[in-house]
Amino acid sequence: MLRPDRGRSAWLAATLIGLVAVSAAPAPAHAVATTSLASTVEPAPASREEIAAAVAELIVDAMSAEERASAVVMGHVGGTDAGALARYVDDRDLGGFILMGSNVPKDPRGLARLTDGIDGEDGALPPLVAVDQEGGVVSRLAWDDGPAGAELARRSPESTREAFDARGALLEAAGISVNFGIVADVGTATSGFIRPRTLGGDPDAASERVAAAVAGERQHAFSTLKHFPGHGAAPGDSHSVIPETDMTLEEWRAEHAPPFASGIEAGAELVMTGHLRFTAVDDVPASVSPEWYRILRDDLGFEGVAVTDDLGMLLASGEERYADPVDSAVDAIAAGADLVLMVAGSNARTAGDMADGIGAAVRDGDIPEDRLREAATRVVTLRVLASGLLDGPEFDPAG
Repeated sequence: MLRPDRGRSAWLAATLIGLVAVSAAPAPAHAVATTSLASTVEPAPASREEIAAAVAELIVDAMSAEERASAVVMGHVGGTDAGALARYVDDRDLGGFILMGSNVPKDPRGLARLTDGIDGEDGALPPLVAVDQEGGVVSRLAWDDGPAGAELARRSPESTREAFDARGALLEAAGISVNFGIVADVGTATSGFIRPRTLGGDPDAASERVAAAVAGERQHAFSTLKHFPGHGAAPGDSHSVIPETDMTLEEWRAEHAPPFASGIEAGAELVMTGHLRFTAVDDVPASVSPEWYRILRDDLGFEGVAVTDDLGMLLASGEERYADPVDSAVDAIAAGADLVLMVAGSNARTAGDMADGIGAAVRDGDIPEDRLREAATRVVTLRVLASGLLDGPEFDPAG
């Protein structure tokens, strides 16, 4: 789907051998006596996603605690030196890298060369390479001149699907596997700076276009819905403050949950949690709130990767409890995030420090070991899918 094999068959073959060995192990004695009906029922073929998850479990099982901690961190440094960026990711085996404007060369070919470098050596499992490519106001790729945000809100849902199909194709050609690009916030009168970037001014309109955006994009890149539970409910710019609302959970379900539910139903692989405080639900921002991660999983049924918004934004809020991004990263993973993101204020050491902090929190019992394993497995599942190794017809049960 996204990346050529580039010699990765070796690690995939080794992993699949382990998977086959597990599945071929003799059944326990108590399982042998089955009914004749059960013994004749053909098991449903595994989907590509299920195969990737099984492969990811074996990969994560073989990781050390330190490697798992690095796998749940997405870092950032500036520059367009592909070798330097590759070393930055590889030195700590980070789960991903986010491209910002300073990382993007002037033309598509240059960007493809850069992501190819970040992708790693032949035979390695590639990191996730992400970008904020909403189009319009938030655009890292200058050659993406397609409609976005409020312009698409005035058009049909089909126009949104077409726009994100084209946008996703640009990302795929550039070697970008994750787009933090689908704004699922409702563009309300109180939504402030986010309103021009939203796909609808009411829950129904936004829901239709969010689902259409996912349908268009996800055949090219992994889709992300942001900013859960919804910037439209909380006035203020989360780049510098923590927006706050006293909206009840019932009001949220009716007015701001539908676009996220619609995007999840359409197959979005990631949801980005915002630094938004809903005081009637929790007194901490959603990005570090166990209750909001529970709602995301249990109420909306999301099974993919929950990624935080840039933790540097929490730092910029000036609130003392969020002054250390390492502590915020630990809080986020403990709360239920699978991937922590750091951009603002990040330097060459920040991502490694966050990984070290997460690893120490596991050793100290502040993060349950199973919680880190779960997060790392979800992230590695996307990395397996992004590698392109499961794109052959032999892994397609419908083929």
